Amino acid sequence: MRIGIGLGLGGVREGDLAGSISEFVRAEQAGFDAAWVTHIFGFDALMLLAMAGRETSRIELGTFVVPTYPRHPVALAQQALTAAAASGGRLTLGIGLSHRVVIENMYGLDFSKPARHMREYLSVLGPLLDGKPAAFQGDEYRVMARLSVPGASRPGLLVAGLGPRMLKLAGGMADGTATWMGGPAYLRDTAIPAVRAAAAAAGRGAPRIAAGLPIVVTSRADDAREAAAKVFATYGTLPSYRAVLDQEGASGPADVAIIGTEAEVEARLRELSASGVTDFNAALFPVEGDPGAVDRTYELLAQLAGAGM
Repeated sequence: MRIGIGLGLGGVREGDLAGSISEFVRAEQAGFDAAWVTHIFGFDALMLLAMAGRETSRIELGTFVVPTYPRHPVALAQQALTAAAASGGRLTLGIGLSHRVVIENMYGLDFSKPARHMREYLSVLGPLLDGKPAAFQGDEYRVMARLSVPGASRPGLLVAGLGPRMLKLAGGMADGTATWMGGPAYLRDTAIPAVRAAAAAAGRGAPRIAAGLPIVVTSRADDAREAAAKVFATYGTLPSYRAVLDQEGASGPADVAIIGTEAEVEARLRELSASGVTDFNAALFPVEGDPGAVDRTYELLAQLAGAGM
């Protein structure tokens, strides 16, 4: 299992543009396999990764994830291919629907057919990322387009999948899925089998399963659970995350967070790897009363990445 660090997921080390770029450099030097960034209401994720790509040479750079609705698939393909060229082919593009409250209430767009939207979006985006023309006539998109971005290799493509329809699309039309707040039982019993089955049915190779979870190394487990409940509270209320937490039997994000000593955290990660998770996206978060927790977590994860976990 490849170990990646999530930048911006848990509110740790966020700062100005120069500071954000320096975190990619630090992650590469520490030995992480990947660095993943969110795309919410701060920096543009792909622009940030293009700049980080010029300052790094090895580490995989990924979005976790870019919302599709506000971006035409041709425009996103063009942006992603440019970032891929800037990073020497180290980009992985994670995309997702976002949430009804964001798409309808904030953007004023129609969120009534999310599965149809994603299927049509991938029908346009996929060929363009492959360097082929996009010729598609659907209900939402009617596209005849092609792109030529010198120096760009095809980026990896992951679809944020939690429910069955998104997981099927992730396996059948992309390289795999990116999950957030899906605990070990959900991953083992639902997400991984669904994505693998869809990939096999489509004649695609073994899919990537990138799982993102809160994580911290600490001896103050109760304080850490309280911190996780506060930092990640929003995710316990959004319907898509609430559904996977319910499948896990979790009352909230704190119940799926990976919390414990170095040995306990490593054991939890090895369980995820054994279940079929191919990539781990670590969302570090601070614990009141344990100021060294984030640094210890970072160090452990870097060691595991360097050892080729």
